[in-house]
Amino acid sequence: MRQIDTAIKRLQEFEPAEGYYLAFSGGKDSVVLKDLADKADVKYDAHYSVTTIDPPELVHFIRRVHPDVHWERPEKAFLTLLVERGFPIRQARWCCEEYKERGGSGRVVLTGIRAAESAQRGKRHMVEACMKDPSRRFVHPIIDWTEREIWFYIRRNDIPYCELYDQGFNRIGCLFCPMAYHKQRQHEVRIYPRYAAAFRKAFRRLYERRKAAGAESVDRWADGDAMFEWWIGDGHRDESGQQLMHFDSDEKER
Repeated sequence: MRQIDTAIKRLQEFEPAEGYYLAFSGGKDSVVLKDLADKADVKYDAHYSVTTIDPPELVHFIRRVHPDVHWERPEKAFLTLLVERGFPIRQARWCCEEYKERGGSGRVVLTGIRAAESAQRGKRHMVEACMKDPSRRFVHPIIDWTEREIWFYIRRNDIPYCELYDQGFNRIGCLFCPMAYHKQRQHEVRIYPRYAAAFRKAFRRLYERRKAAGAESVDRWADGDAMFEWWIGDGHRDESGQQLMHFDSDEKER
C-alpha cells in the first residue's frame, strides 16, 4: 500500500498542465502504470509505439482491452530496416531508438520502467531529462517496484494482462529480441513459424545485398539462413562470454 500511495503521489506531483504522454507497451508494467494514472486522476494520453514485430497476442490484447491507446506507426517496418541497416545485437542496437524510444517530444513522458529489470535501468532516476531531446522529460512512478509487487497489484485489482505471461513468457516485447535469452528466441521461432520465415527472408536479402556490395563481414556465413541461425542462437558471444566481432550494420557498401 505504501508503494501504491507513493506512486500515486508522484503522478499527481509532476502532472503537467497538458497532461502526460503515457508510453504504453501492453506489458505488465504498462498496464499497472495506466491503472495507477487512472487512480491518481491525472490527465494523460497513452501511446503504443508499433514495432511491426510484436507478438500477435500482445497486439490483439492492446486493441481489445485498451482501445483508447493511440497507435504510433513507424515510417518503415522493422524487417525493411533490417535489410537496410543490418541486424541489431546486444551491444549495437538501433531498433529500440527507432521503434521504442520515439514520441513525446515537448512532453512529460510517463513510463513503466523499473530499476529491478536490469543493471542499466538500476542507474535511472525517478525523474529524468531526455539526453537526446531536451524538450522531453521522463517520469518513472514505479521505478522502485519489484516484479512481485507488480503481480500483486495486478491480481489484487483484477487488471487484465496479456495471455503470454500465463504461457511462460517472463517478458513480452519484440519477437527474437537480441536482449532476450537465446532459448527464448529459439522458442519464439518454434511457436511463430510465419514470423521466423519472414525474418529468414529478410536475412537472405540482407546477406545478398551486402555480398553484392563486397562487404567482407558476411564471409563468415555461408548464406542468409546461416546468418539468421547465428543471430537467433547465442552466436553473439563465444564460450568465455566475450563479445565476438559482430556484423557492422553501418558498414559502407562498396
